[in-house]
Amino acid sequence: MVVMLLMLRLINLSNPPALLIGTPGRIVDHLHRKSFTTDNVKALVLDEFDKSLQLGYHEEMSFIIGQLTKLNKRILVSATSGVEIPKYTKIIEPTVVDFIEEKKQNENLETRIVFSKSKDKLESLFQLICSLNSESAIIFCNHREAVERIYDMLLSKGVLSTFYHGGLDQDERERALIQFRNGSVLFLITTDLGARGLDIQEMNHVIHYHLPAKEDEFTHRNGRTARMLATGTAYVIIHETEKKVDYFDYGKRRLDVSNAKSLPKAPVFQTLYISGGKKNKLNKFDIVGFLSQKGELEKDDIGLIEVKDFISFVAVRFTKVKALLSKIKDEKMKGKKYKIEVARQVMKKKRKMWKHIRNLLLEKKIIGDSYIFNVTSSAKRNEKFCFLKKRSRYILLRFIPKTFKILELTETYTK
Repeated sequence: MVVMLLMLRLINLSNPPALLIGTPGRIVDHLHRKSFTTDNVKALVLDEFDKSLQLGYHEEMSFIIGQLTKLNKRILVSATSGVEIPKYTKIIEPTVVDFIEEKKQNENLETRIVFSKSKDKLESLFQLICSLNSESAIIFCNHREAVERIYDMLLSKGVLSTFYHGGLDQDERERALIQFRNGSVLFLITTDLGARGLDIQEMNHVIHYHLPAKEDEFTHRNGRTARMLATGTAYVIIHETEKKVDYFDYGKRRLDVSNAKSLPKAPVFQTLYISGGKKNKLNKFDIVGFLSQKGELEKDDIGLIEVKDFISFVAVRFTKVKALLSKIKDEKMKGKKYKIEVARQVMKKKRKMWKHIRNLLLEKKIIGDSYIFNVTSSAKRNEKFCFLKKRSRYILLRFIPKTFKILELTETYTK
């Protein structure tokens, strides 16, 4: 599949497009491969330039600019002012076009403070979520570890959520957004990566588990709610020992959530995965027609549909999913049989690694189904150990995480 995707991208670039859009890493990859000629590239736009600097894309952006030798226009787009322009941009005397309005209070946004008795604030966050009447919310944290810790906590309490941060692969991040957009999960836990530039529907609630260091990021987070004429609420969870930030008014109205105990209602929809997309000549109308005719679904049973190049996702009313999958398991869509199943949740990298190792060892017939796994780091940074156990059989596996290349496989037996 990876080879096929790459070949299609190369074919699409064989006829030079008028406009090429991509992430810094992907464009660098194509420049290395010489997928397209740079002779006629006259203009370069670096969108979200300030955020790209924060995320450490200096090398990628420097390489891109260095390869585009015929540029006569460089445009740096930033959502914040006062960004220092690096020398590698080769911009000496920039023309500044400022569309940033003078700061004014958003009258449609209400800010409430939730004081936590506990320093880790997890229980206060849970009680706050229980007080939102089962309405969706975005929860912002300053660190990836906190994002995943909150996800684990909510899962342990029976609350479905998903998470989004820079440590996830692109397909995992996209999967998280799809399930949040279509209502399969009500809560998205994220870092500042989710504060801007994402296609997320209007939110009524934004929760700051941590306050960001800079006011600009606080503003961008709150920009997910109270847009245009809509209203919204930003909640800030605070413990008395936290270091205060200069930009925030700690005299805001308090909210007591200590009595909120009712769990949010389960999501109305569940996401289904379909193993076909645009390149397979599938579109939204095909999927709706198939689910309506073969699956006997009503219009209100089908939610948001997203069709990608080779896969698709569709939200289906949760109560109808089981019967639907049974009805369509042997049916064809546009004359072809596609794999249709409940879409998996976003996986942490370690859990994803376990699954990959397990499948690899099953394919090689080294193990059977019922082995117990434990993965630990090796003394060498680029290696890991996988310890497998079944009754009296033990397997020690040493491998490279990035490539899953097996370096050593040792089997022992005990009486």
